[in-house]
Amino acid sequence: MNRSSFFIFSQITTLAFAVMATGAVAQQKSLKDQLVGSWALVSTEVTETDGKKRQDFGPNPKGILILDASGRYALVQSKVDRPKFKTTGNVRLETPAAEYGEAARAFAANFGTWSVNEGDKTLIRKYEGSLIPNVETQETKVTVNLTGDELKLVGTSPAGVRTDTVYRRAK
Repeated sequence: MNRSSFFIFSQITTLAFAVMATGAVAQQKSLKDQLVGSWALVSTEVTETDGKKRQDFGPNPKGILILDASGRYALVQSKVDRPKFKTTGNVRLETPAAEYGEAARAFAANFGTWSVNEGDKTLIRKYEGSLIPNVETQETKVTVNLTGDELKLVGTSPAGVRTDTVYRRAK
């Protein structure tokens, strides 16, 4: 191979690598795009400021987090062994308020809008409705760690209480 052929070959090879690298970067999805979908709850652990840990929804909670592409979300979490209502009917409004106690404490639900800060890899949710009316209109910000089909969300309350929640992509 003479010098000019070698030079042309080198330029073509360099150009091919540059095009391949650009294509790979273009194919990477944003964090928001990667989060869109349904996520099944695996675990949730709360760590108090004194280091004490608890699982508010038990060792095998049930739940789902749905993040849609338009920026809407819905979240439901439940302890598996919540107490059943004593009344025989299954109509919510016919159940005496006193029976809701522990059943409601072992259940969480909220919905609203969501966005992502790509720079610091955080998920921001703004509550529009919640089982706890006091948090409606508030925002929460959690750190996102996404590895394959596992999503870890870590948040810290203003009081310093940390919550680690793990989801697996629902299939």
